[in-house]
Amino acid sequence: MAVTGSAGWAFARKLRLIRAKINLGQPVDRQDRSGERWATMARVALGQSKMGAKPLPALLHLLVYVGFVLINIEVLEMLVDGIAGTHRFFQPYLGSVYTAALHFFEVLAFLVLAACVVFLTRRFVSRVPRLQHPDLAGFPQKDATTILVVEVVLMGALLLMNAAEAALPGGTTYVISGFLVPLLSGLSESSLHAVVTGAWWFHWIGILAFLNYLPYSKHFHIVLAFPNTYYSKLTPKGQLDSMPSVTHEVKAMLDPSYAPPAGDAPARFGAKDVVDLHWVNLLNAFTCTECGRCTEACPANQTGKKLSPRRIMMATRDRLESYHPEDGLSLLDHGISREELWACTTCNACTEACPIGIDPLDIIVQMRQYIVMEESGAPHGLNAMMTNLENNGAPWPFAQADKGRWAQELN
Repeated sequence: MAVTGSAGWAFARKLRLIRAKINLGQPVDRQDRSGERWATMARVALGQSKMGAKPLPALLHLLVYVGFVLINIEVLEMLVDGIAGTHRFFQPYLGSVYTAALHFFEVLAFLVLAACVVFLTRRFVSRVPRLQHPDLAGFPQKDATTILVVEVVLMGALLLMNAAEAALPGGTTYVISGFLVPLLSGLSESSLHAVVTGAWWFHWIGILAFLNYLPYSKHFHIVLAFPNTYYSKLTPKGQLDSMPSVTHEVKAMLDPSYAPPAGDAPARFGAKDVVDLHWVNLLNAFTCTECGRCTEACPANQTGKKLSPRRIMMATRDRLESYHPEDGLSLLDHGISREELWACTTCNACTEACPIGIDPLDIIVQMRQYIVMEESGAPHGLNAMMTNLENNGAPWPFAQADKGRWAQELN
């Protein structure tokens, strides 16, 4: 109880800290169209509808996901056994149903183990390009490996525990762990009991450690994918939102009788640091799976530009985790370079490719707005184009009266 309670307290404390970080963001209304939002969450987060673009990873991910969810039913029994001092608490009440369920859970455990081995092979043997990108150097690569190895070890401990029980007098042999029973046949009954107890504790402590590691890992999307997809944008793909304060100013210029809402002026146009982004952007950053589908789909990245949408999200999360208002740093320049921001074509391929509805483009656009509106720091070519639009009504440096001269000699 003490170990479980301590682990639960530590996990809850980290959740509160992450929530506080997300709440540093600016307000944005994502409470509209609740029915459509629930449907999106069910389809994308629960149904994994956007994973199908890559069939093999989609299948493997589905196996790990379903295994993670259903095997936790057996973990629930382990918790009850630990608290009540029982063994196989549900077995007397469920009888043959319990036995069938254990067979099913073992098959799932084996499939999860096999899927993790394939994932490791893709990462270190096949060396899939998006998994070798410089974005993942250091901790991100170690993090992915750690989680996969932990999954393999936990599933192995579960099967070993069942095998040791089956080797005991009167034990039940299950479909997968039964293959391990011959390896334990030379052990005494007391040794088999020790293996069962040791595997139980190893598995349970491993789960508690895994739970508290999650918030520091990209695998926290197991928890955050659901709220992230619920609060995702429902507007048409690629639609850029107008800034309300600018919209009100334009309306006032066109209609002198228009009265802008009081207190509408923002403290800053666009975003320079994480606290200027809205809270859904920050939720996106904590939810990122670092899978690299966004960067793989990005045409700027494909043509050798510095931009990597995955790195945009990782840099936002890193800055948010270390944010202190007095540190003199900012997301712009210290986390994300201007070269990256201006390499973006705003094609929305990154957002479309993300399997859980993360929107790197929204962060890029808000940071560009800051550069243009607060610093007048857009690239020279873009500044010239905007000046021409303002003065001539077109991006070209010709007076409005001369715009049609190119067609004068056409028949």
